[in-house]
Amino acid sequence: MTEMLASAKNRQEAEIVFHNGADIIDLKDPSNGALGAVELSKLLEVLDFISGRRPVSAACGDLPMEPETIRRKAEEIAATGVDYIKIGFFPFGQLSACIEALRPLAQHKKLIAVLFADHRGEYAQDLPAKFAAAGFHGVMIDTADKSAGRLLDHMSPDQIGHFVRDCQEQGLMCGVAGSLEAPDVPRLLAFKPDFLGFRGALCAGLSRNSPVDAQATASIRALIPEAQGPGAPAGVDYKLLAARGYFPDPAEAELGTDKIFVRDFVLPVQIGAYSFEHGKSQNVRFDVTADVLRVTRNPEDMRHVVSYDLIMDGIRGIVARGHIELAETLAEQVAAFVLENPRVTRVVVRAEKLELGPGGVGVEIERKNDVKSTAKPRQSANKTEPVHAHGGRKGASS
Repeated sequence: MTEMLASAKNRQEAEIVFHNGADIIDLKDPSNGALGAVELSKLLEVLDFISGRRPVSAACGDLPMEPETIRRKAEEIAATGVDYIKIGFFPFGQLSACIEALRPLAQHKKLIAVLFADHRGEYAQDLPAKFAAAGFHGVMIDTADKSAGRLLDHMSPDQIGHFVRDCQEQGLMCGVAGSLEAPDVPRLLAFKPDFLGFRGALCAGLSRNSPVDAQATASIRALIPEAQGPGAPAGVDYKLLAARGYFPDPAEAELGTDKIFVRDFVLPVQIGAYSFEHGKSQNVRFDVTADVLRVTRNPEDMRHVVSYDLIMDGIRGIVARGHIELAETLAEQVAAFVLENPRVTRVVVRAEKLELGPGGVGVEIERKNDVKSTAKPRQSANKTEPVHAHGGRKGASS
């Protein structure tokens, strides 16, 4: 299951994210940079409050790539007893030497290496393997310059998926962050990262330097299915999502279905059975329409919809795998991907090759899904109620 990492800058904010369900309480000061370190006294206050009830992580700050500087700060943070130590690695200076300097600490502390998507092209391709060899516990992708765009401005969803797989294949915990917002959550859950990290989305007005807001935190928490405990199967458990108002029991048939669609979506695709079609791309136009079970008569947030972004992300991911012989194969793969979502009852996929003559040629298929679930969702019209720092429901006495 994917967990929710919530960044707080002090005990007050840590209490809010804790009581609103964050799985990992992360300490960093956003006013000091992407990985701004909090004062040790504030970190100790949070550790005292949490008292082992949730894992706590802490950022070491935006440090120069100098082995002694990195090692000394990581050891200082580790001495507090924090569960995870987040260390930023920039693609300049003595990066490899910094990894080696942390090898002894990594043998008995959980170190999380943070890489930055806005520098992605400058990193060596084998970094996950190097971190694994040095004993690191995990790797996460984030953004360094928050004014230069969000994670999805620097990496496509399929590139994020490759990053997650590369890390997890090395036995590393893998996290994804970088000014993520609510619509990003279902898109990124599809790649099964170990955690999604949030700061700005938990704050009033999506401003990472504003105080954490209980309602915003509760809204993000509601989008991520909670872990089932030891021995639970990996991946997204849609029964849990049903219980959170994500999709309905088929008994609620009176709600009917809506149609979502992607039209005139053109991508370069390596496709074709002829020899002259191999080794190059040609434009293919996709039209996809999906019938989606409704969960409420009054949709209010991302739990209540199936985003068309998921369809486009799926098409991009399929296309990125390499050459496909037949348009029929391509259409079948897109249909199968869309039907993985149990709320989708029917999908029509049209894949049209645009460069083989004066007109388009291709295929259109229709596929259906038997939606079966025994989950009993809550009343999906109910809003998520944030829990405030004192631990009571909004409006309740402490």
